[in-house]
Amino acid sequence: MKNLDKYRNIGISAHIDSGKTTLTERVLYYSGRIHKVREVRGGDGGATMDSMDLERERGITIASAATQVQWKDTTINIIDTPGHVDFTVEVERSLRVLDGAVLVLCSVGGVQSQSLTVDRQMKRYGVPRIAFINKMDRTGADSASVIQQIEEKLHVVPLPLQIPMGEGAQFEGVIDLVTMQAVTYEGEQGENEIFGEIPEQFKEAAEEARSAMLETLSMFSDDLMVALLEEAEVPVEDIYTVIRDATLSHEITPVMMGTAFKNKGVQTLLDAVVRFLPSPLDREISAIDLDAQQKAIKEGQEKTDSESFRTKLSHSSDKPLVAMAFKIVDETFGQLTYMRIYQGKIEKGQSYINTRTGNSTRFGRLVRMHADSREDVDCGEAGDIIAAVGMECASGDTFCSDDVNFALESIFVPEPVIRLSIEPLDRDGADRLAKAIQRFNREDPTFHVMTDEETNQTIIAGMGQLHLDVYIERIKREYKVECIVGEPRVAYRETPTIPVEYNHKHKKQTGGSGQYAHVVGQIEPIAVENDSETYEFINDISQGRIPREYIPAVDKGFQRALVKGPLCECEVVGVKATLSDGSYHDVDSSEMAFNVAGFNCMRDALKKANMALLEPIMKLEVEVPEEYQGAVSGHVAQKRGVINTSETKMGTSIFIAEVPLANMFDYANELRSMTQGKGGFSMEFSRYSQVPRNIQEEVVARRLKEKEERMATA
Repeated sequence: MKNLDKYRNIGISAHIDSGKTTLTERVLYYSGRIHKVREVRGGDGGATMDSMDLERERGITIASAATQVQWKDTTINIIDTPGHVDFTVEVERSLRVLDGAVLVLCSVGGVQSQSLTVDRQMKRYGVPRIAFINKMDRTGADSASVIQQIEEKLHVVPLPLQIPMGEGAQFEGVIDLVTMQAVTYEGEQGENEIFGEIPEQFKEAAEEARSAMLETLSMFSDDLMVALLEEAEVPVEDIYTVIRDATLSHEITPVMMGTAFKNKGVQTLLDAVVRFLPSPLDREISAIDLDAQQKAIKEGQEKTDSESFRTKLSHSSDKPLVAMAFKIVDETFGQLTYMRIYQGKIEKGQSYINTRTGNSTRFGRLVRMHADSREDVDCGEAGDIIAAVGMECASGDTFCSDDVNFALESIFVPEPVIRLSIEPLDRDGADRLAKAIQRFNREDPTFHVMTDEETNQTIIAGMGQLHLDVYIERIKREYKVECIVGEPRVAYRETPTIPVEYNHKHKKQTGGSGQYAHVVGQIEPIAVENDSETYEFINDISQGRIPREYIPAVDKGFQRALVKGPLCECEVVGVKATLSDGSYHDVDSSEMAFNVAGFNCMRDALKKANMALLEPIMKLEVEVPEEYQGAVSGHVAQKRGVINTSETKMGTSIFIAEVPLANMFDYANELRSMTQGKGGFSMEFSRYSQVPRNIQEEVVARRLKEKEERMATA
């Protein structure tokens, strides 16, 4: 049985273009997993972990990739994740199953917009992290500024374990503040770590930085505080123990630095991963006992919510299996399913229960992934990340052996904000297009597919323009289908702004028994947070005015009516519906009657609720040469954007703004032309906000006109 204490499951995450994939490439090289370093934008086929043609062409990571390396006596499973916000679900589902992470930050850009998103994801799943300040060789590198940003923007306690020996072109290596040694890197690929005396010019700064580090650590250890007060020498191993404990309890974030591209600082980062990040044994994982929950529901117990039935999992391979399918990839010869095993073991040829469906699934072939290559294995044990070939399931499913019936907490999936219509150029491609869309829909929970009932058009929805562009390009290349793509459409939403009382009676008399349902109550607006419920139903019926079995039918009718709102047939959110009274007929009332009553009642009530249109607001981070700042910021203001922060460093202006998505289509080309190709930007969804009334009228009129044109040509 393997020693889990010598296992690490980590992710490498960051803002786009911070050097995650370059860092992973160096990790693979120094650990002996590969024998030649390939660059992300190199002419030798691109980085090892970017196995997709599109990734190599664009120089970005689109899909997360897993590998396993040996570093000294420790096995490290690594997942390299995308930096672009359009592929954020790849980061989300990877962090869901990982024990620790490395947050890569650019020495010049610092904490950028996607760094904040990744930080939120790490905090959501309680993943301890090490921050690695990369690109210390870049002109304008400023590690002190980045450390300050970590504290101010991420609201964590940064603990620098190193200081740089020079910055920018003068960067030579780092000084280890725990051992008080200078670390430099020699050899063709920096493979030789050289530990030596601290150069005279850095000694004073190193002493000050070490004192500050120990003072910060003393806040988390009484023994260390006593040693400092007594001015006693603190053993190195004791310092390591305090750093590890404080990292695992999320009280500090150790900060390392280097330059992956110039082969400096990677080995010391790997040492820190082994020394400070958790093994599977250090993580407390719980699951919901579905059998106990069902039993409580049957017995009519008061507390039947999921949290009441959480049970702690063991990290033993001898216990019943509990594993999560966190990522699926549809391939020619069947589905490839990435699995994280929390408890027990998966053996090749055995069958296990999918607790979502209740079906038994046979695991015919097990593999260990290395980017797109795979190595067959006979079993996977607790703590492992492996993949199963040729089995059917969905992302987020829990698998158990017959002895238990548990469900692990699922993966948070953000809602898509942009839509396109898509159809094949010729009829021959219709089947292949359907297969492609079905595959991508299964693989990516943020890629949605729907059919417009009026136009019969296929609509695809995603997290941004790049997200959908990549899928359209993959459809052309992998499925050989030329497509006609409609204009991007914003996923507007509608919401009521005033409370409305309703009193709706549904009566229909035909031959035989008729239909009768009567509902009375109120709908009112509720605030909509990004990840909160957008609809709330309150059953306030007393004295059996409506029989209990008909109440869910009213609720379903209400929800059916929220799919299309009265303004321009967008989804309705922010509704609290209270059912307080009503009546029924002994013969004519039925679930169907109350469902229809709920549907018609909600449609009528929404027309009187002074509906407002909500639009997605994007967080925009723009980086341009200083001379273009005025033109670019003015351009953002023309797009109804609001600039929140702005700073200029080393001749580069960086500002963060909030801009409606509706005005951001083709922004890449606009920015390129304004800055002669020197500007860059990143954009991510921030929140939904009410559209100004004059804009709302334009949108509603435009959508109404489109509908009339469609009906005229139908």
